Amino acid sequence: MHVEIRQLPAQRLATIEHRGPHNRIGEAFARLGQITGPAGLFGPQAAMIALYLDDPESTPANELRTEAALVVAPDKGLPATVGENLLPAGQYACTVHEGGYERLGDASARFMGQWLPQSAHLLADTPSFERYLNTPMDVPVDQLRTGLYIPLV
Repeated sequence: MHVEIRQLPAQRLATIEHRGPHNRIGEAFARLGQITGPAGLFGPQAAMIALYLDDPESTPANELRTEAALVVAPDKGLPATVGENLLPAGQYACTVHEGGYERLGDASARFMGQWLPQSAHLLADTPSFERYLNTPMDVPVDQLRTGLYIPLV
């Protein structure tokens, strides 16, 4: 697993909450796209990310809280039907998963469960997240690329 440590700026997010198994977040992303696309929020800074607010090892699957999010410019107005969150600036460990979304859970588990404990880094009290670098509309499933980010102290 190739991991880079990156200093990221704060990022303003338009969000739709998802509660339940992580692999069902696609429904929240669909709603987010239906709202933010017509609102003109897909600009140069736009990026789709998923914020993971609970630990899947200690939270029952039906209680997991996740946010489907779109990075938006600080000066953009948000529709009333989306939430707003701020991903804080800070140091993050990042690796890239290549392939289908169905294997993201395994990649995240290895990243958090193997790489992090073996590294000299500590987990910060900030959500981890995925950043979708392309989509199934753009490339075949085996060429999907997803950045996995862990916040560090």
